[in-house]
Amino acid sequence: MKKVKVCLISGAGLIIVIGIILGGYPSQGYGYPPAVGIMGKSRNCLSCHVSNGPWKDDNQTIIDILDKKTLKSLKQKDGTFLISVKKGKAKTILTVIGCKDKKGNTPPFRNALLYIDPSRIKDGSIGNKFARGWQVDLNLGCRIVGDTLSKFKDAHITVSGMTIRPIDEAEDAELELQVMLTRGKSVKGKPKKGLISSYFVKKVHLTVEKKKHRKKK
Repeated sequence: MKKVKVCLISGAGLIIVIGIILGGYPSQGYGYPPAVGIMGKSRNCLSCHVSNGPWKDDNQTIIDILDKKTLKSLKQKDGTFLISVKKGKAKTILTVIGCKDKKGNTPPFRNALLYIDPSRIKDGSIGNKFARGWQVDLNLGCRIVGDTLSKFKDAHITVSGMTIRPIDEAEDAELELQVMLTRGKSVKGKPKKGLISSYFVKKVHLTVEKKKHRKKK
């Protein structure tokens, strides 16, 4: 997996970065979903696309969130994910999306992801769509399949890093991780045609890790 330096930036700064990526410095590794993630108020990707792909929510499809330092999965027994961070500290997580390399499995070509507070989708600014009180660098993106990770050998995956930091007003929050695995290309003006895609939503809990108090001797 390629090492990418990240920094915490504001919503306005992120829009500028997106403009550079899309306009000035094209890259096959990065792109961004259109109206849902940047300017629009659509509930999810299905406002434009259909979920008609061969990837199902089963043991062949990979959607996981890892702690970057330990590569430990943050998935809980109930299928949700738990990200726990100390206030004022930063944590980087890796979002892994794809499918296992097995006979009969059609690998996706490009994967899109979006971390979003569902209660804030109606807000117009990209900076207002993550949980309040939590700084984040890149909470959305689109990446071509082809990354590698030791924990997912023999798999067709994308690996996307995201660094978050709870600031003073941060509280526990609940996010949606919206994911689309895709192949093909949408027909211009007819986004429901041409693109084969499977859409998933995973629940993610953000928790402000409480300080441990030392017992007085």
